[in-house]
Amino acid sequence: MAKVTLVFAAIFIALGLVGYIGTGSQHPTALIPAVLGLLLALFGALSFSPDPSRRKLFMHINVTLALLGFLGTVMGLIQWFGMIVGNAVPNPPATESKAAMALLSLLYVVLCVRSFITARRSRVA
Repeated sequence: MAKVTLVFAAIFIALGLVGYIGTGSQHPTALIPAVLGLLLALFGALSFSPDPSRRKLFMHINVTLALLGFLGTVMGLIQWFGMIVGNAVPNPPATESKAAMALLSLLYVVLCVRSFITARRSRVA
């Protein structure tokens, strides 16, 4: 799961940089996904450990960060669905970026939870 974390970290960093550059480098809040990606990369790299408890700790930190990322952007996802059906939003690029971050964060959390369940079942068996 640590390798998957690094892939998601790269995607979040790219999303933040594209959002920042795409807005003409005027809105530093567009870099929020990149900050999340850097944190995921840091703790993902630290989870490459032979010690199972250390690996478990850092992966739980990562899934908590992703869950916070999802909770912080879920309104952007709701606005994005409204935008699809024709509702006006004040800043469409920001809404699209928040929706992308919400979907990616949710996907990562689901993958982590599945991995945690599988790991627990294999330990019990």
